[in-house]
Amino acid sequence: MKMLGLAGWSGSGKTTLMMRLLPELIARGISVSTMKHAHHNFDIDQPGKDSYVHRSAGAREVLVASTQRWALMHEHRGEAGPSAAELMRHMTPVDLLLIEGFKREPHDKIEVYRSANGKPLLHPEDPHIVAVASDVALPAIALPVIDLADIRAIADFVVAHCGLPSK
Repeated sequence: MKMLGLAGWSGSGKTTLMMRLLPELIARGISVSTMKHAHHNFDIDQPGKDSYVHRSAGAREVLVASTQRWALMHEHRGEAGPSAAELMRHMTPVDLLLIEGFKREPHDKIEVYRSANGKPLLHPEDPHIVAVASDVALPAIALPVIDLADIRAIADFVVAHCGLPSK
């Protein structure tokens, strides 16, 4: 399974790019899954639901299933959070795993840069950034710079970089 990250500061447009890139890649016959890193305490469960009660009572893992989907919740219970590589082992193999966030992890990434954010570029400090998708021209950068609005060009880069065949 190939993997490629989308990394950038909060507000740079990672989720918007993911939302636009997924249909383009899928239309090319590529099976894609995603993994998202959340920096804050999040919960997909709701108080009062049986699964919430199970977790509140101390269950290490709770799997909730229906005819439409299933979700596995794993509580760290004081342990360190897993790396992207460790989490990837839980994913069903597909052609491409796109990872949003995990910007400090050592996998190849496209930096998502929005000038109005006022944040510095990440790539000078991260040798795993292989391209920059930007809303402005960045002529001084040695990496490929792709127009953030050109989803087709970003998809072309992803396919070429990951060695994926368009079916």
